[in-house]
Amino acid sequence: MGGKVYLVGAGTGDYKLITLKGLECIEKADVILYDRLVNQKLLNYARDDAEIIYVGKKPDNHSYSQEEINQLILKKALEGKIVTRLKGGDPFVFGRGGEEALLLAENNVEFEIVPGITSAISVPAYCGIPVTHRNLSSSFHVITGHEAPNKKGAHLDYDILGKLKGTLIFLMGIENIENICNHLIENGQPPNRSVAVIREGTTAHQKIVKGTLKNIADKVRKNNLKNPAIIIVGEVVNLAESLSWFDKKPFFGKKILVTRTRHQASSLSKKIEELGGEAIEFPTIKIVENDNYSKLDRALSNIKKYKWIIFTSVNGVEFFFNRMEKLGFDIRFLQNAIICAIGPATAKELYDMGLKVKYMPDEYRAEAIIDILKDKIKDGDYVLLPRADIARNILVKELGKLGAKVDDIPVYKTVVPEQSREELIRILQENIDIITFTSSSTVKNFVKILGKENLELIKDAKVAVIGPITGATAKKLGLNVDIEAKEYSISGLIDEILNYFYKH
Repeated sequence: MGGKVYLVGAGTGDYKLITLKGLECIEKADVILYDRLVNQKLLNYARDDAEIIYVGKKPDNHSYSQEEINQLILKKALEGKIVTRLKGGDPFVFGRGGEEALLLAENNVEFEIVPGITSAISVPAYCGIPVTHRNLSSSFHVITGHEAPNKKGAHLDYDILGKLKGTLIFLMGIENIENICNHLIENGQPPNRSVAVIREGTTAHQKIVKGTLKNIADKVRKNNLKNPAIIIVGEVVNLAESLSWFDKKPFFGKKILVTRTRHQASSLSKKIEELGGEAIEFPTIKIVENDNYSKLDRALSNIKKYKWIIFTSVNGVEFFFNRMEKLGFDIRFLQNAIICAIGPATAKELYDMGLKVKYMPDEYRAEAIIDILKDKIKDGDYVLLPRADIARNILVKELGKLGAKVDDIPVYKTVVPEQSREELIRILQENIDIITFTSSSTVKNFVKILGKENLELIKDAKVAVIGPITGATAKKLGLNVDIEAKEYSISGLIDEILNYFYKH
């Protein structure tokens, strides 16, 4: 069977600006070739066995020439593979997608074009600049800024550009901005016409500098603006003062490190991104199955003897019920047990499975469930406690004092993932604002991966913890705790970070 190529526009810096169809192409690809301006978070949606090739090009450093990229796409397709070519913005807006498509057509290789959101529209929009606006601009023109205006054989006709009344948008023009502005003025554009230059648009590091054709080049130099950036010329630029919205988000400009397990990180990262921040995921904990489930299997075979089952985490719920399903049991086996949960996320997981949670403490930690159960558990009651292999012993000890017969059974293991110390050091050197920890294990493993000798790297970052137990672990390991959630949940952690930013 022959291969197929998808030429996909990945949108701009905000990875969520990709289309649903583009995402589908990533998910089913055998091979993905991606550019420098593609947000690498999109690669998380690739299959585990997909071959991922970076073919990015910087203005002064090409890892692959365009011809080499063309031939690589063709080669992989002729091998019978599904190839997704990820390009920043739209593949047909200065993306050289036409050249790639022509080669495929010449070789009778099946391909599809998946349009993307171009930076020419999305970047101004994230700054509150509409590219057209009634009474201000009835047209917009997207122009390459990469071509030096004074080179021989230039294709840009500044005689025409100088007369246009609509919005002019130059892509990849930051290095040529002085020439661009001078040629526009020489050919009829008013020297005081408004201009905006936007760097890293649609990301938490978006920066806008405004001026006029006459002075914008100087302002760009003073602010040290570099690529990737776009230039917008026209009166619509002035609407940014009224319509800017993205930079008003409370986490805008903040880099926040998320150390949760990879499959759990998304809920915290999503909240950070919704508030305008950049979530950088570096999991310091990994959840895996036990080596031996004989103890849990015995408990499940005698499940009817347990009057109480206390779930302390979402992971505990997931692994417990996965094992039940594997053994052919269903939730009707639990009909006589009183179900307790620590934390709303754990309770929701149980509710979603059709189970009623009888007791959940307002304070989401082990000690709080004891306060609820101390007058309810009878001497000799059997209690099943399915949880992590490294959970604290306080719950078992206190339940024992109440006369309960506790089976504390690990249903999953927490391990240190294979993470690079060099990668963590590189991340921390990029001015992280907040480091989040959602369990004692995430703190311990963070320090283990980083090395105590490198803790100096986090002296300028604020440490945010999900509760006092995690906070105590962080302090014991030499970290300063700046933010501690009052409600021991992801929402509580986000709320406390918000409060910190408001106060400071």
